[in-house]
Amino acid sequence: MNSNANISISRLQLRHFRCFEQFEAEFAPGVNFIIGPNAHGKTSLLEAVCILLRLQSPRVSQLARVVQHGRRGFVTDGYFGARHLQFYYGTQRKKLALDGVELAGAREWLQIARVMWFGNDDIELVRGSAEKRRRFLDFVALQRDATYRPSLRAFEHALRSRNHLLKQPSPRWREIAAFDAPLIEHGNTVSAARAALIEELQGEADSAHHAISGKRESLRMEYARGDAGDFAAALAAAKTEDARLRQTTTGPHRDDVRFLLNNLPSDDASEGQQRTLVLALKLGAARLLEHHFGPPPVLLLDDIFGELDPARRNALLAALPDGAQKIITTTHLEWMPNFSNSQVLQLG
Repeated sequence: MNSNANISISRLQLRHFRCFEQFEAEFAPGVNFIIGPNAHGKTSLLEAVCILLRLQSPRVSQLARVVQHGRRGFVTDGYFGARHLQFYYGTQRKKLALDGVELAGAREWLQIARVMWFGNDDIELVRGSAEKRRRFLDFVALQRDATYRPSLRAFEHALRSRNHLLKQPSPRWREIAAFDAPLIEHGNTVSAARAALIEELQGEADSAHHAISGKRESLRMEYARGDAGDFAAALAAAKTEDARLRQTTTGPHRDDVRFLLNNLPSDDASEGQQRTLVLALKLGAARLLEHHFGPPPVLLLDDIFGELDPARRNALLAALPDGAQKIITTTHLEWMPNFSNSQVLQLG
């Protein structure tokens, strides 16, 4: 019997979540397929698993966008191993109940399970804005280190407050400066954690990239701080520019990551190479979390196999951690040679 058989999500119940008025699904510890036509809720089910386990969506930054139209809130309810998780999100309040006991905070909840999301639009990690790369780093860092969440939240709060004051018709610099100290303190913590994560992730991602590509291409990541390495000095030097643009122009909210294949910018790589890169990045992050916490994270794979050629598809399947619970969406299973030992959920 798989040693991680009981460390998986076994049941999911939804209410007023995107297209689902009410829905219930059961999952097996190993491989699960969600099959159905497009626009029938496959991706929403994966998103719901992520929200239940991590209290955040891999698709949107605001959970209010997940609430079914015309409703005040949504409910995700499920079992991970023996733990019963109930999350209510409403426009006026949120409620977490763990094993029937309401929690005052999320710290204990977030130590229960870890998740890695693979999606069709992951290629935007290479092609898209720096914000997408920061969100990925934060998604992993929040799971890697429980102390990262309060630092990130404190930085974001100070940044919002400072920007709010900068947008006033006549900015008062004494009030603005009151947020500089917490902004710098927590911003430096955030940047240091991101840089450490990239260093830790480097070997795992490069190894995963070699396994998926089957080639000798090397993958390297470089962290580019948004403050050139000295946040306090950069913030002081940016005062005139901040006043002109009415926003904080330097800091961790401008951090970025550069990817290099064989020491060449990933922007110049082919689409196949770029897709392999982001798969390796996600798989490397999953392996990193498994090494630190024992059981591998739940792997949520959203209709990504149709975008891969057979060689990369088979290489990715072979590289996925054996003990991980895998929930995979697809429109059909013709590409999968053997799924008799998998659980299948049909939608539509």
